[in-house]
Amino acid sequence: MNTYIIRRRNAWKNARELEATAALSLRIGNDEMADRIRWIRSYVVHEADGTLGTVCVYQAMNTDAIREHARRVGMPATEITLVADTVVIRKDPEETGKAA
Repeated sequence: MNTYIIRRRNAWKNARELEATAALSLRIGNDEMADRIRWIRSYVVHEADGTLGTVCVYQAMNTDAIREHARRVGMPATEITLVADTVVIRKDPEETGKAA
């Protein structure tokens, strides 16, 4: 499998919508497409218009598997980039950038 970055812009109005989509994404990935795609992690970002977007890290057989998974879940997958290499300086922090 290859590693990909998927940028999903302005995809959710609020955290509740995002959480519901994440649960469906995990189920479809693990139960229906486990041999073709694997969700590694996502970073949730605030978009300029107040919606939420994500930067997702996936491993997949190819971009077709990513697009099929996104279609089944009902989320965008128009910005897909193949990862050339990984440089880890520090592990991801336990808690990131949450507003006080």
